[in-house]
Amino acid sequence: MCILDQNGDRILAKYYDKNFFPTVKEQRVYEKNLYDKTFRADAEIIMLDGLTCVYKNNVDLLFYVMGSTQENELILLSVLNCLYDTITLILKRNVEKRNIMDNLDIMMLLFDEICDGGIILDADPSSVMKRVDLRNDDIPIGEQTVAQVLQSAKEQLKWSLLK
Repeated sequence: MCILDQNGDRILAKYYDKNFFPTVKEQRVYEKNLYDKTFRADAEIIMLDGLTCVYKNNVDLLFYVMGSTQENELILLSVLNCLYDTITLILKRNVEKRNIMDNLDIMMLLFDEICDGGIILDADPSSVMKRVDLRNDDIPIGEQTVAQVLQSAKEQLKWSLLK
Protein backbone atom coordinates (compact mmCIF):
# COMPACT_ATOMS: atom_id res chain seq x y z
CA MET A 1 0.00 0.00 0.00
CA CYS A 2 1.21 3.50 -0.65
CA ILE A 3 0.09 7.10 -0.92
CA LEU A 4 1.84 9.45 -3.35
CA ASP A 5 1.38 13.17 -3.89
CA GLN A 6 0.67 14.90 -7.22
CA ASN A 7 4.41 15.00 -8.00
CA GLY A 8 4.87 11.27 -7.47
CA ASP A 9 6.68 11.72 -4.14
CA ARG A 10 6.01 9.23 -1.38
CA ILE A 11 3.89 10.34 1.53
CA LEU A 12 3.44 6.93 3.10
CA ALA A 13 4.21 3.43 1.87
CA LYS A 14 4.34 -0.04 3.32
CA TYR A 15 5.75 -3.03 1.43
CA TYR A 16 5.31 -6.51 2.83
CA ASP A 17 7.27 -8.72 0.41
CA LYS A 18 11.00 -8.04 0.66
CA ASN A 19 11.63 -10.19 -2.44
CA PHE A 20 10.08 -7.61 -4.78
CA PHE A 21 11.67 -4.45 -3.42
CA PRO A 22 14.37 -5.17 -0.83
CA THR A 23 15.66 -1.58 -0.67
CA VAL A 24 14.06 1.83 -0.39
CA LYS A 25 15.80 2.86 -3.61
CA GLU A 26 14.05 0.08 -5.54
CA GLN A 27 10.74 0.99 -3.91
CA ARG A 28 11.09 4.62 -4.99
CA VAL A 29 12.00 3.62 -8.56
CA TYR A 30 8.87 1.45 -8.68
CA GLU A 31 6.74 4.25 -7.22
CA LYS A 32 8.05 6.72 -9.82
CA ASN A 33 7.31 4.24 -12.61
CA LEU A 34 3.86 3.53 -11.15
CA TYR A 35 3.12 7.24 -10.87
CA ASP A 36 4.20 7.88 -14.47
CA LYS A 37 1.86 5.13 -15.72
CA THR A 38 -1.17 6.07 -13.61
CA PHE A 39 -1.13 9.84 -13.07
CA ARG A 40 -3.24 10.74 -16.11
CA ALA A 41 -4.89 7.36 -16.66
CA ASP A 42 -8.62 6.83 -16.25
CA ALA A 43 -8.39 3.14 -15.36
CA GLU A 44 -8.46 1.75 -11.82
CA ILE A 45 -6.11 -1.19 -12.33
CA ILE A 46 -2.70 -1.76 -13.88
CA MET A 47 -0.25 -4.64 -14.18
CA LEU A 48 3.29 -3.36 -13.66
CA ASP A 49 6.54 -5.23 -13.01
CA GLY A 50 4.80 -8.44 -12.02
CA LEU A 51 2.34 -6.77 -9.64
CA THR A 52 -1.35 -6.06 -9.89
CA CYS A 53 -2.03 -2.52 -8.73
CA VAL A 54 -5.38 -0.86 -8.06
CA TYR A 55 -5.41 2.87 -7.50
CA LYS A 56 -7.58 5.87 -6.80
CA ASN A 57 -6.84 9.46 -7.69
CA ASN A 58 -7.86 12.29 -5.39
CA VAL A 59 -7.30 16.06 -5.58
CA ASP A 60 -3.57 16.02 -4.84
CA LEU A 61 -3.05 12.39 -3.78
CA LEU A 62 -2.88 8.95 -5.36
CA PHE A 63 -3.75 5.87 -3.31
CA TYR A 64 -2.35 2.48 -4.36
CA VAL A 65 -2.80 -1.10 -3.22
CA MET A 66 -0.54 -3.67 -4.85
CA GLY A 67 -0.56 -7.46 -4.88
CA SER A 68 0.87 -10.37 -6.79
CA THR A 69 -0.52 -11.30 -10.19
CA GLN A 70 -2.35 -14.23 -8.56
CA GLU A 71 -4.16 -11.90 -6.15
CA ASN A 72 -7.86 -11.29 -6.71
CA GLU A 73 -8.37 -7.77 -8.06
CA LEU A 74 -11.68 -7.41 -6.21
CA ILE A 75 -9.97 -8.11 -2.89
CA LEU A 76 -7.30 -5.49 -3.68
CA LEU A 77 -10.05 -3.05 -4.63
CA SER A 78 -11.89 -3.66 -1.35
CA VAL A 79 -8.66 -2.91 0.55
CA LEU A 80 -8.17 0.27 -1.49
CA ASN A 81 -11.74 1.37 -0.82
CA CYS A 82 -11.32 0.63 2.88
CA LEU A 83 -8.10 2.67 2.98
CA TYR A 84 -9.64 5.63 1.17
CA ASP A 85 -12.98 5.55 2.99
CA THR A 86 -11.34 5.30 6.41
CA ILE A 87 -9.04 8.23 5.62
CA THR A 88 -12.11 10.16 4.48
CA LEU A 89 -13.84 9.39 7.79
CA ILE A 90 -10.78 10.32 9.87
CA LEU A 91 -10.13 13.57 8.03
CA LYS A 92 -13.84 14.43 7.84
CA ARG A 93 -13.95 14.47 4.02
CA ASN A 94 -10.97 16.84 3.80
CA VAL A 95 -8.56 14.39 2.13
CA GLU A 96 -5.52 16.34 1.00
CA LYS A 97 -1.76 16.14 1.43
CA ARG A 98 -1.48 18.63 4.28
CA ASN A 99 -4.09 16.83 6.40
CA ILE A 100 -2.48 13.44 5.72
CA MET A 101 0.89 14.84 6.84
CA ASP A 102 -0.65 16.40 9.96
CA ASN A 103 -2.15 13.02 10.90
CA LEU A 104 0.70 10.79 9.75
CA ASP A 105 0.73 8.79 12.99
CA ILE A 106 -2.92 7.86 12.50
CA MET A 107 -2.28 7.03 8.84
CA MET A 108 0.54 4.64 9.81
CA LEU A 109 -1.71 2.98 12.35
CA LEU A 110 -4.42 2.76 9.70
CA PHE A 111 -2.09 0.87 7.35
CA ASP A 112 -1.29 -1.58 10.16
CA GLU A 113 -4.94 -2.09 11.07
CA ILE A 114 -5.92 -2.92 7.48
CA CYS A 115 -3.01 -5.20 6.61
CA ASP A 116 -0.36 -6.91 8.72
CA GLY A 117 2.56 -8.71 7.13
CA GLY A 118 0.77 -8.79 3.80
CA ILE A 119 -2.33 -10.42 5.28
CA ILE A 120 -5.55 -8.43 5.04
CA LEU A 121 -7.02 -8.04 8.51
CA ASP A 122 -10.04 -5.86 7.82
CA ALA A 123 -11.72 -4.18 4.87
CA ASP A 124 -14.62 -2.48 6.67
CA PRO A 125 -13.98 1.27 7.05
CA SER A 126 -16.20 1.71 10.12
CA SER A 127 -14.52 -1.07 12.14
CA VAL A 128 -11.05 0.12 11.12
CA MET A 129 -12.06 3.66 12.05
CA LYS A 130 -13.07 2.54 15.55
CA ARG A 131 -9.67 0.95 16.14
CA VAL A 132 -7.67 3.83 14.67
CA ASP A 133 -9.47 6.82 16.15
CA LEU A 134 -7.03 8.24 18.71
CA ARG A 135 -9.44 10.89 19.90
CA ASN A 136 -11.90 8.42 21.39
CA ASP A 137 -11.57 8.73 25.18
CA ASP A 138 -14.40 6.45 26.30
CA ILE A 139 -12.70 3.12 25.46
CA PRO A 140 -11.72 1.05 28.51
CA ILE A 141 -7.94 1.03 28.98
CA GLY A 142 -7.78 -2.74 28.46
CA GLU A 143 -9.13 -2.37 24.92
CA GLN A 144 -7.03 0.65 23.89
CA THR A 145 -4.02 0.38 21.62
CA VAL A 146 -0.64 1.62 22.82
CA ALA A 147 -0.98 4.71 20.64
CA GLN A 148 -4.37 5.51 22.19
CA VAL A 149 -2.99 5.17 25.74
CA LEU A 150 -0.01 7.41 24.89
CA GLN A 151 -2.28 10.01 23.29
CA SER A 152 -4.58 9.99 26.32
CA ALA A 153 -1.62 10.38 28.69
CA LYS A 154 -0.28 13.25 26.58
CA GLU A 155 -3.65 15.03 26.69
CA GLN A 156 -3.92 14.59 30.47
CA LEU A 157 -0.39 15.91 30.99
CA LYS A 158 -1.10 18.91 28.78
CA TRP A 159 -4.28 19.79 30.70
CA SER A 160 -2.58 19.35 34.08
CA LEU A 161 0.19 21.77 33.01
CA LEU A 162 -2.30 24.34 31.72
CA LYS A 163 -4.25 24.46 35.04
